[in-house]
Amino acid sequence: MSLRDKYEVVIGLEVHAQLLTKTKAYSSDENIYGAIPNTKTSVISLGHPGTLPRSNSKVIEYAVRMGIAVGSNIRERNEYARKNYFYADLPKGYQITQDTTPICNGGVIKIKDANGKPKDIKITRIHMEEDAGKSIHDLDPFNTLVDLNRAGVPLIEVVSEPDVRSSDEAYQYINEVRKLVRYLDICDGNMEEGSLRCDANISVMLKGATEFGTKVEVKNMNSTRNVKRAIEFEIDRQIALVEAGKEVSHETRSFNAANNTTVSMRHKEEANDYRYFPEPDLQAVIVTPEYIEQVKSKLPPLPNELYKKFTTEFGLSDYDTNILTDEKGIALYYNELCSKTKNYKSAANFVNGSIKSYLNEKAISIADFSITPERIASLISIVDDGKVSNTVATSKVFPAMLNCNDTANKIATDNNWIQESNSDALADYITQAIAKYPEKAAEYKNGKKGLIGLFMGEVMKLSKGKADPKLANQLLRIELEK
Repeated sequence: MSLRDKYEVVIGLEVHAQLLTKTKAYSSDENIYGAIPNTKTSVISLGHPGTLPRSNSKVIEYAVRMGIAVGSNIRERNEYARKNYFYADLPKGYQITQDTTPICNGGVIKIKDANGKPKDIKITRIHMEEDAGKSIHDLDPFNTLVDLNRAGVPLIEVVSEPDVRSSDEAYQYINEVRKLVRYLDICDGNMEEGSLRCDANISVMLKGATEFGTKVEVKNMNSTRNVKRAIEFEIDRQIALVEAGKEVSHETRSFNAANNTTVSMRHKEEANDYRYFPEPDLQAVIVTPEYIEQVKSKLPPLPNELYKKFTTEFGLSDYDTNILTDEKGIALYYNELCSKTKNYKSAANFVNGSIKSYLNEKAISIADFSITPERIASLISIVDDGKVSNTVATSKVFPAMLNCNDTANKIATDNNWIQESNSDALADYITQAIAKYPEKAAEYKNGKKGLIGLFMGEVMKLSKGKADPKLANQLLRIELEK
């Protein structure tokens, strides 16, 4: 038994998602990534005396979208609070957030455990808040630079219960949250740009214990892979401390991706250190049941809903479905394609194969793909009807469809790619193939059935690839058995 087997890991995750609003959370400053530093600020986002913030209605809508998607209870009366702390990149000296009245409580994110079984990670709360500015440490060797463009950018923070039990579960959870915010069109999910960030609260305890160990918060993780690596390091570090009879400090640590370690930043503040108090400059926001229904009516199909449809109604495998639902645009394209064809498996093969390969090669999204689902359905149809082989469809017809608006059938006909299904014509090719290899035909009759491939190859060569493989194979076997 390994040392890890003695312990149970307990993890809670806090995911911050920057919202895709045009303006900031409490001012009319532009919310845009990559602008020249300190050009998207105003007296409101800089917290000048006498200025008043104003709630952004889109922030409320996006928070409600997320709450509906995870099955939260959505609060009717939402109040704002000030969270006070001093950072160089927090110009007001406080952050406008929600303390005792988060807009959403409860809900779940669905993942799979180590045995592949469904597992629900419960959500504690989702609340609205604003981002701080950005401190930049690597552009000047002597000074830290501050860009306040990000100050006031709207966020939702999704806080999980401590239900996660491994780095792999954490990895899945973050991917599911990222997938969900992208489906909802509320966040682009680009962790490398900081628009989706994750803090992990990690502790270890002996198996069978009823009390959680001391938790450590790890920050500064800009990819799902780094979250996984940070958790792995922290588990081993904390177990080593406990085994040595030392205490795990309640602290905040940073992950160093260069050497896969975490380093101490500061001892963890208690909630009262933030001196929360009601935000005096913002009125409470009332979210009515009617408003919630209005938002709900405009939601797109969500990943879990599409997963269920693709696996049950369309009969796809778990593998195919996970690939299709990983990206909203691909999932919706496939869903529309299946309204044009009943060969759902072939449709999945084309989307996951030829179409995604083309998109990756050209570095474009499905939104920029030129072939409509209706035309892909026509391609599937001519394969199902035996007019062309799957090989011809993918290697010849599909590339031709990228350069014109004709149906697959017209393209195949115009280029003389329609399969030869005439038995008399096939019989002639078969006769020629057997005549070319009489000694191999004799060996086939004596039991070397694997030689069928040799003759099939010759038939396809003689027919210039147009022979119907299934029919040709049947007729060839009959002829060789004579």
